Amino acid sequence: MKESSNASTEPIGQNLIKLISNLCFSVFVFSVLVFTVVAITYQPPDPWLESAPALTRLFTQTENATFKDDKSMFNTGEDWQSSPFAPSVPPVSSITEEVIEKAEEKIEKSEEKIENSTVTERSDCDELRVVNCSDPRVLIAVERFNLKLFKSIVFLEYQTPVNGSKPNECDVAWRFRNKKEKSWRKYRDFRRFRFGYAENCTYKIVRGSGWHSGVNAKRLFRSRVNATRTVANAKVAPGIHDDEINDTLPSLGSEMNFRKGKYLYYSRGGDYCKGMNQYMWSFLCGLGEAMYLNRTFVMDLSVCLASTYNPSNKDEEGKDFRYYFDFEHLKEVASIVDEGEFLRDWKKWDRAHKRKVPIKKVVTHKMTPMQLRKDKSTIILRQFDAPEPENYWYRVCEGQAAKYVQRPWHALWKSKRLMNIVSEIGGQMDWDFDSVHVVRGEKAQNKELWPHLDSDTSPDALVTKLQGMIQPRRNLYVATNEPFYNYFDKLRSQYKVHLLDDYKELWSNTSEWYNETTLLNNGRPVEFDGYMRVAVDTEVFYRAKTRVETFYNLTTDCKDGINTC
Repeated sequence: MKESSNASTEPIGQNLIKLISNLCFSVFVFSVLVFTVVAITYQPPDPWLESAPALTRLFTQTENATFKDDKSMFNTGEDWQSSPFAPSVPPVSSITEEVIEKAEEKIEKSEEKIENSTVTERSDCDELRVVNCSDPRVLIAVERFNLKLFKSIVFLEYQTPVNGSKPNECDVAWRFRNKKEKSWRKYRDFRRFRFGYAENCTYKIVRGSGWHSGVNAKRLFRSRVNATRTVANAKVAPGIHDDEINDTLPSLGSEMNFRKGKYLYYSRGGDYCKGMNQYMWSFLCGLGEAMYLNRTFVMDLSVCLASTYNPSNKDEEGKDFRYYFDFEHLKEVASIVDEGEFLRDWKKWDRAHKRKVPIKKVVTHKMTPMQLRKDKSTIILRQFDAPEPENYWYRVCEGQAAKYVQRPWHALWKSKRLMNIVSEIGGQMDWDFDSVHVVRGEKAQNKELWPHLDSDTSPDALVTKLQGMIQPRRNLYVATNEPFYNYFDKLRSQYKVHLLDDYKELWSNTSEWYNETTLLNNGRPVEFDGYMRVAVDTEVFYRAKTRVETFYNLTTDCKDGINTC
């Protein structure tokens, strides 16, 4: 009986163990399956796209779905990459990192080469009394001098030195970038150096002249041919063009290329003539949707300058996108086509063929990008004919779409022409300066929202506060929206004060910027407007060794008014 009992109970225990094992294994398999599905389908929401309050924290507050512009700073993609308030955007592209790494490696090798360079000692140094600018030792002396003096600059390439104005002088040109800039764009300088010789018969620099002083080396920078240089009868000041800029319009090529393409076309909406922050937010929504749909974005290069930046207090239409943004970089990272070029090719096709181009018209922003993902039409035309705020481009990227359409902030950089002015200003101060950002204007007058701002940014208050932050006699760049030039005169007793208006020659009718923008504008001069002033002020401020902010250092008032800190 005992044996029979054991025989009957044993299978029950074994079955129970098997049942528990199978159950655990099923739970494990189900968990893995759920985790896999979530990992594949889940996209973490961009905090900037998730809600209106998130957007508020960056740009300014929204009111009736219309942005208020912060006119004191003008930030684009390269600024967000280095900002603690940066949105969730892709990091600097691998191409950028590769270029920067190669540049840094080249500089290290150059330093090593300079340090290891030796010269056979002679009993006298007569051969060095007349400087031979093509002697490799001349360039080695310049490289050593620059590496020691300019710590914030990465030197990318040097041209062969040429003769200066005197027998002991040489002019040297080079390309560089600032270490605080996240892009791979190159800038140029050319300086004059006076040479002597050291005890071991090596060249040494007795004196280095300032920014762009080596005029004989200037000609080594040659322009490349592009369509923007060929405007007929355009009378511009003599000068040299930046051969790093290529903002010609991309062409679709043949009719067949047009028909094979897939396009996303936004009609003009309520964003036109709104502030720059809203323009960027909406433009990047459209570009982001085009990338999500794997389509070419049809781009209107005409920008309307909002009235807040015009002395006339009126909106100005017909501004060129390329005045403010780096079009060459945009072409490299996104598939875009100029609206004018696109419409011409579209009309050509329709005239030449009985079968019209397939087009899908979308009349509401409530039709989501996800619903359009599988559409096969050649052209998706989004129309924004509804009353405000339903006709704003950025409405397309709200709600559920925010999880799928990512704004490509990395595609939007400031214009290289404006950045050349930034480099000119920084270069004239030998990249050795501090900066203070002084917000005044409408905010200083609004005592309800900013009760202390006016007094905290008064001349006396500025002198007192800056003395504890910046050493006396330093170069001090003041980035400000204060319209009165002499407002900061009291600071001049303590610092070498620089304001944007001290550099008016950089956009005068004899400047390179004037030449370039006049050619872009079909021979008509372009005004250096309020957007441009803020863009340049912002970038010079970012390149300072010590930066003093208004709402973090000068006043206890909140940036966006009372109770918003």
